Amino acid sequence: MNNIGINQRGFSNKVSTLALTLVVLIVQGCGGSGGSNAKESKPSDDFIPVVTQTGIVAFDDASKTAQPIELFLYYPDDTLSNISWQQTTGSELVFHAEHSKGIAFTPSAAGEYSFQVSFIRNGVSETLSHTVITSEERSQISARLGHAALEGSDVSLRASIENAALTNNSIVWQQISGPTVTFSEVTEGQTAVFFKAPTVSADSLLTFTVSASDGATEQQDTIAILVENAATISSDDNTAYDSRLATVFPFNANSPYADVLVNCVYSNSIDFRTSCRFDELPLIAQDTTTPTIDDIMDRVVVSHQWMGQRFKEFLQNSDQQDDFKNLLRATTAIVISYDIRPSYYWVVTGAIHLDPENLWLTPDERDTINQAPDFRASFGNELNFVMPWRYVSNNNYTSFYYPENLRETRDASEGVFDLASLMYHELAHANDFFAQSTWADLDRNDRILDAADKILKSTGIQSDMLSTSLPLNGTQMYSLAQVRYHGETATSSEKNYNPSDVTGFFSPERAPQFYNYTSKREDYAMLFDGFMMKARYDIDRDVAVTSQPQNAGEQYIVTWGQRGRIGDVNIKPRVDYVTRRILPEFTSASNIINNLAAPIAMVSGKTWAENLAISPEVNQANKIVLDSFQLTNSKANRFNANGPMFYEKPIPKRN
Repeated sequence: MNNIGINQRGFSNKVSTLALTLVVLIVQGCGGSGGSNAKESKPSDDFIPVVTQTGIVAFDDASKTAQPIELFLYYPDDTLSNISWQQTTGSELVFHAEHSKGIAFTPSAAGEYSFQVSFIRNGVSETLSHTVITSEERSQISARLGHAALEGSDVSLRASIENAALTNNSIVWQQISGPTVTFSEVTEGQTAVFFKAPTVSADSLLTFTVSASDGATEQQDTIAILVENAATISSDDNTAYDSRLATVFPFNANSPYADVLVNCVYSNSIDFRTSCRFDELPLIAQDTTTPTIDDIMDRVVVSHQWMGQRFKEFLQNSDQQDDFKNLLRATTAIVISYDIRPSYYWVVTGAIHLDPENLWLTPDERDTINQAPDFRASFGNELNFVMPWRYVSNNNYTSFYYPENLRETRDASEGVFDLASLMYHELAHANDFFAQSTWADLDRNDRILDAADKILKSTGIQSDMLSTSLPLNGTQMYSLAQVRYHGETATSSEKNYNPSDVTGFFSPERAPQFYNYTSKREDYAMLFDGFMMKARYDIDRDVAVTSQPQNAGEQYIVTWGQRGRIGDVNIKPRVDYVTRRILPEFTSASNIINNLAAPIAMVSGKTWAENLAISPEVNQANKIVLDSFQLTNSKANRFNANGPMFYEKPIPKRN
């Protein structure tokens, strides 16, 4: 048994001379900040590894409380499988990657903690153990979260500062060992940094430090990432996913589809020409039109077990009308992985892909999620207006953002509305391509994408029919949506449109949101999810046209806005059209739509925040349900300036 402990954490003030000497002796090469996000084309192995022995590698044998600790199973020249980590002594700790090569955990109390890992190495079963000791001293800064990642994967690191005297603008990140990485953004003063795991020819360890100062003293922490060698991703045009995906697995190991799920829906080996057929992975509806939660969980793929468990709890506690069970029939699988952002449905695999941001309950769960921003975050910054939106009820927000630094646990009920709206949206896409009217005619010998192509070429899918029967107009809005949501370059005219111009384009139209103009598919889904949130939860969606803030802290000034726009007399027929087709079981929907109240106008000239309290009365019965969602000091109101946290992943163009 060969256990290695390299103590590089718990630094106060300067890095200790001994530790620094050790790093200099065994490491060559450091990374810097800034630069591009380009993928390396060859392994960057021109370095001396941080360790040259094998076994359990620990960087935290002596650490402080509230300081993350990482343990890695390091055998770069061997094949490992069936990995299972267990804690054997000490106060109970939480870690969420017990079957990977690396685990991380955060002791909240001083003491001795022991671990055991069992695994198969080159066909032979082995077991190793290791002990770490945590002191009474509490860490003032910590770097989260050490883990194992495949080469080419997106990696995010986040600093948590417990001592308020340490200022964010003093934060400095530095790579101190391993193959050099290129950070995708400037790192100085940032609590979070992002990079792609470098290409390697064998498993390799990277270490980084993060420090912050109060002006007199500096506090520092170190974090490690194990980069795993992985098969090269094909550059062929028929490769479905040409960037590295996270390692995922079936939530239910005993699922009848356990052997095919990953390779059919979330793998770099998926090829458009050889993707799965319905006889390998059918729609849920092809197995049963009355699925149970267990039937659905047999189709769930996750990067971490907790994600599937939280999704299961959502179905158990928040699907009393069976909406989601019914809507999920049009899917083959549900993928929930730490690297998914934004959420999407993809007809290539027939699966919905969910960002786990709406599922976490504990800080430890949240730590496992990649914090990279939505790739669309900067789209449309050159435009001279913003169209924010939010969900509200009883003149209050129903969605909140928890700052990562606060390390808070949230109640499951506080994520219900965000997850419900996301599910309604993504499942509208699934039921657009594979509506109930098509299920009986699907050929099990067809590939999923080929089946969708047949429908598109014969009758068109449901959103095509909507665009013909009840089309949107608004040429300017379509063009502006390509800038805001697809990253197209704005023309000089588009850059000069002011909020009054956009109000003139949008307000007479038949779309409830700006996002409807991104595509026919999104128009269809947005009509459905907004109505379902109103029908099931009495939650309205606000939309406005505002100024584009030029400086931090500047307010959004409303030129025009409405609450409950789906109640517009010209929009109701379109809402009814999609709801009848997506969820025919909702037989009372048409009556609810007919009785939707007219939109409530916002007050021009007031800020977006000042226009929150515009509803004329409070539904006291519903207020009881929503009391837990009132704003506190620990969470901030969430609204969206650049669109929803989901998107339409387009059908690929094939030769």
